[in-house]
Amino acid sequence: MSQPHPLTLLQPEDLSRIIEMAWEDRTPFEAIEAQFALNEAQVKKLMRQQLTSSSFKLWRKRVSGRVTKHLHKREPGMLRAYCPTQYKPRSS
Repeated sequence: MSQPHPLTLLQPEDLSRIIEMAWEDRTPFEAIEAQFALNEAQVKKLMRQQLTSSSFKLWRKRVSGRVTKHLHKREPGMLRAYCPTQYKPRSS
């Protein structure tokens, strides 16, 4: 008996978070794999399925060659996955 494909087991909130993480410049594919057990190829497949064709092309153009999307390509001193001001509360 075959195992269900991992992409079919994801809840809507997980799909949303994976897409968000994939768009973030500093979140490596390895972080998505650690949290959701999806490798880079599976993330690309998910993005192709979930985004419009034009949005997928924009995303692929954005992440292609981006050093921060792969842990092994990052500078050793880059330990955080987000900009220091990204999660700070903003005043209205």
